[in-house]
Amino acid sequence: MKTLIFCSIIFFPIIMNGLARFNRIFNTIFNLIAIISYVVFGGISAISIYEIIKHDVVFMTSIHAVFLNIYFLISGSYLGIYGLYLLINLMMKQLNQTNK
Repeated sequence: MKTLIFCSIIFFPIIMNGLARFNRIFNTIFNLIAIISYVVFGGISAISIYEIIKHDVVFMTSIHAVFLNIYFLISGSYLGIYGLYLLINLMMKQLNQTNK
């Protein structure tokens, strides 16, 4: 399982970059998904912290309960992969500019 996670962290951004170069609509789709993921991730984080402060139960186990939320995990995972995708795009653009 660890190998699968590590390989997907490497290969998904590369595949995303290839798709975005193939057709520009993929770039827009990836950006839209990132915006939605950002809102979900931030919303779940804010609500979880608000509930902990409201109920005055500031324990480490209380705040870590957010990691059991599947939407939090999926959106956070996508944002991590999307960040690597953006870095790969930036690197490829810089390489293309230096080769001209």
